Amino acid sequence: MDVLSDVIAVMRTGRPRSARVEWRAPWGQRFPAAPGSAGFQVVLRGAAWLLPPDAPPVALSAGDVLFFPRGHGYAMADSPSTPVTEPQCDPYTDESDLFASASIDGQGGPATVLLCGGYRLDPSRAHPLLRDLPDLIHLPAAPGLHSGVRAAVELLGAEIHQPGLGADTIVSSLLDMLLLYILRAWFAAEHGHCEVTGWAAALTDPAVSAALDAMHRDPARPWSVAELGARAGLSRAAFARRFATLVGQPPLAYLTWWRLSSAGRLLRETDAPLSEIAAQVGYGSEFAFANAFKREYGVAPGKYRRTACPPQPETSAMGR
Repeated sequence: MDVLSDVIAVMRTGRPRSARVEWRAPWGQRFPAAPGSAGFQVVLRGAAWLLPPDAPPVALSAGDVLFFPRGHGYAMADSPSTPVTEPQCDPYTDESDLFASASIDGQGGPATVLLCGGYRLDPSRAHPLLRDLPDLIHLPAAPGLHSGVRAAVELLGAEIHQPGLGADTIVSSLLDMLLLYILRAWFAAEHGHCEVTGWAAALTDPAVSAALDAMHRDPARPWSVAELGARAGLSRAAFARRFATLVGQPPLAYLTWWRLSSAGRLLRETDAPLSEIAAQVGYGSEFAFANAFKREYGVAPGKYRRTACPPQPETSAMGR
């Protein structure tokens, strides 16, 4: 797996959720803050206004994509002057279906079709990549731009509107695809800036990205700073400085963090024995792994596995 795919796999928990909603003006919808979540809105048809809590309204047109990496609250409406109501469609909730389609009539005015969705993230393992993102990513509709985002949106909207055989798997995969395309578009846009910093720079820096890729592809390997520097084509000292500047921590500190984050995902998602997980993430014994895991998470691996993923409730109608 590449670095970005790896990061998403570790942070994501549970299934993403989505809804295609047709609103008839006048309409106004509040989306409350949802810590530990990330969400998106896409204007499929018509026009709308984004109403941030602490910023001026933003006019949106068909094709505009909004992404909220940290689940900040906001509202949307057909006009900045329309009163907003409490949620009728909230894809962040654990009771929401994987996907749903609905029509909500105001007073028979012009129609706006929105595609909204939510992802659950593990707040205890927030990757520094996520912390570098702004509170809102706005990808305006523009001919020739973000073709991957557009393709994923078109397929997702069509599948939710008229689901067919295999819709659950298709929608879930398309939601993951959309998230990656949104992040890829933002990183590409940031890379075009003159003074790009942080993870936007780290993922596009040939030396640092080569080292990150090596660590992510083979976390069990006993990497040294000198060996990672050789992968990056730099001396040990030059590589260590460059990596720490862009990533925010020394190479081996990041490697340890990544190994234990990967272990947490394996504990949540598999029944593999602790000895096997220890070997997969680079620990020579189950004892050494358990000690390192407890220092990082505050609990032993076995207890983490028992408590990290409580049983999920049965799905119900979107927004109930």
